[in-house]
Amino acid sequence: MGAGTGLFSRAVDAVPDDLLRAPSALPGWSRAHVVAHVARNAEALTRLASWARTGVETPMYPSREHRAAEIESSAQAPADVLRAELTGTAATLDDALAALDDTTWQAEVRSALGRPLPAAEIPWMRVREVWLHAVDLDAGVSVADLAPDVVDSLLDDSSGTLSTAEGCPAAVLAPTDRERTWTLGPAFDAPVQVRGDAAQMLGWLVGRTGTDGVEAVTADGAPTAVPAPPRWL
Repeated sequence: MGAGTGLFSRAVDAVPDDLLRAPSALPGWSRAHVVAHVARNAEALTRLASWARTGVETPMYPSREHRAAEIESSAQAPADVLRAELTGTAATLDDALAALDDTTWQAEVRSALGRPLPAAEIPWMRVREVWLHAVDLDAGVSVADLAPDVVDSLLDDSSGTLSTAEGCPAAVLAPTDRERTWTLGPAFDAPVQVRGDAAQMLGWLVGRTGTDGVEAVTADGAPTAVPAPPRWL
């Protein structure tokens, strides 16, 4: 989590103020929107940590509409304000997590979608945000810059989540730089094997890089079209 926060912060620091308003890699969002989202996410996860510590229910966001409005408002703030919010909210989250103990780490809270989870999952929720959104800034960080253990954990998370989605294609994910594979879709029916290095495979799976750097073959080794996974998160 700390390493991902550092990567994201360094990428933001390298962007001149005027280019914060340039488009990011996420449709409809500027880089400022991405920064605003990551800052507001830190606040939302701090609320979950507070919930776990105090027992007082404090959801991540009052509503999806409120969340969207906060991001939009923050994205319009002056660059220095936005940069300060990014740094300050990350530090506050660190402090909130540091205040948890063996008991409160196991306290049940809920994700933004209402899924019950132990507070121990909060750091992982932040890991996903900072590492992938560093790529989404479109400011020099690519999926190849993601730490190998983060890539593997994100492949675990995304393949498991997507496999339960309606219409998920069946495939075996076989990174050429790993000794293990991942299963996508119905486990009993995997006629296609997707190959490529693990980082590029993750980029394809979570909708960041298209099919660049990956290829697919049938069970008998014949080239075939790379399947299109459902949208993740």
